[in-house]
Amino acid sequence: MTNLHVSEIFGPTVQGEGPYAGRRATFVRLGGCNLSCIWCDTPYTWDSSRFDLRQEIRPSSVDDILEQLDGSDGIVVITGGEPFLQARAVGFTDLLAGLRKRGRPVHVESNGTILPPTAVLQAIDVVVLSPKLANAGPHRGSQDPTLDPGWGPLARTREVHLKIVCFDAQDVAAAVRLADELSWPRKSVWVMPEGTRAETVHRRFQTLADAAITAGINVSPRLHISAWGDLRGR
Repeated sequence: MTNLHVSEIFGPTVQGEGPYAGRRATFVRLGGCNLSCIWCDTPYTWDSSRFDLRQEIRPSSVDDILEQLDGSDGIVVITGGEPFLQARAVGFTDLLAGLRKRGRPVHVESNGTILPPTAVLQAIDVVVLSPKLANAGPHRGSQDPTLDPGWGPLARTREVHLKIVCFDAQDVAAAVRLADELSWPRKSVWVMPEGTRAETVHRRFQTLADAAITAGINVSPRLHISAWGDLRGR
């Protein structure tokens, strides 16, 4: 497959979350997800009960994607949905190769349930994984949110971060337990407030920040929510 299933491409904007928050970025959002978090802020990438996915997701050639990205600068963030669902597609490898040829730093945001091929990982500069706590809900059918065990060893040799959505201090404690079970370096663990309204994110951020400081981990803002609210394409 030389095409990729794309939901949207937007930027330049800023990375709103995680270890590179505030950096200039352009986003390639791929369609499809193997989970169904109840608080998902991009349900239009996977939820056919609420969205017409034939309209929301389109097959796009790598050349077309790269042409759109050539009009921007900064890091390129490949996200979703779950982008690694397409990691074994020829188009995914071709996109990474095209970005590296252009000297663009490549970041991928994933739920961590899928470990892509080594060749794909070698073409990515930064991976940010968002394993799901109980607050994400039961998911659908037989969907399994368990982090692939292959990520743990990679976190000790590559730039692979955990970014975990939390509501409160109890969630932060659960995030720390998960990281410790995985022997994840705490310098690469981030907690982030759930919310698509600036006032919600701000309120939860203070609680999470206090808990994260005590636990010796990092806390992430949601800068795009603070700046633009839940506006698509920002």
